[in-house]
Amino acid sequence: MAENGEIAKERMLNLVSFIVEISKKYEVIFVTSGAVAAGYTALKLDKREHIGKKVLAAVGQPILMSSYKKKFDIFDVDISQILLTEDDFDSRKRTEIFRQIINTSLHEEIIPIVNENDISSTPDQLFGDNDQLAARVAHHTSSDLLVILSDIDGYYDSNPSENPDAKIIKEVNTIPQESLSASYTPNNEFASGGIVTKLIAADFMIDKNREMFLCSGFDLSTVSDYLIHNKHTKGTLFRAKS
Repeated sequence: MAENGEIAKERMLNLVSFIVEISKKYEVIFVTSGAVAAGYTALKLDKREHIGKKVLAAVGQPILMSSYKKKFDIFDVDISQILLTEDDFDSRKRTEIFRQIINTSLHEEIIPIVNENDISSTPDQLFGDNDQLAARVAHHTSSDLLVILSDIDGYYDSNPSENPDAKIIKEVNTIPQESLSASYTPNNEFASGGIVTKLIAADFMIDKNREMFLCSGFDLSTVSDYLIHNKHTKGTLFRAKS
């Protein structure tokens, strides 16, 4: 979570404060990105180069977790760090290990923070974006709901940057194949996906008969309304037809 070459401390504090609040009502597994971007705040390497990205992740991971720990310490809440790759979901034994770590953390009232292990993995072991990682973590931990906080307010009926009259679709039950195979359109240089990766994650959740809620991570009032006040004001809920 970095902006203009620095850790976005205010946004991070707002997010942590919100996570602490909802953890009083729900068991929360927090999947985050940002290690590479955090590394870039200390070291200006080209993330497009394979080793450059790994070095940035290696530098950035402790910066990111230290920043989160400082924020959670304000609320006297402990955290754990869990780094995963795609391989961790291909082995029953490895999947069971991380599931037990997460469940034990939750039982001890510790917030598990999950991130993709960019450092020691090979390209074919990586998801490449945290949307897919979050969807699989949600499924394998039998989570009731995956919430993706994004730089968009939800899933629109047309491109809102091109059509000022575009409207958010509040509930989606099926996703057209052409939408799943469209080009990725990340909105900043450190993003690894775009709306497409979120739709792929949503399609996975729908297929597993689980729910996903997509909304803005910049204005947390939408997700607060949904999770705390049971009001669906903005954002998009993806779920299979009942």
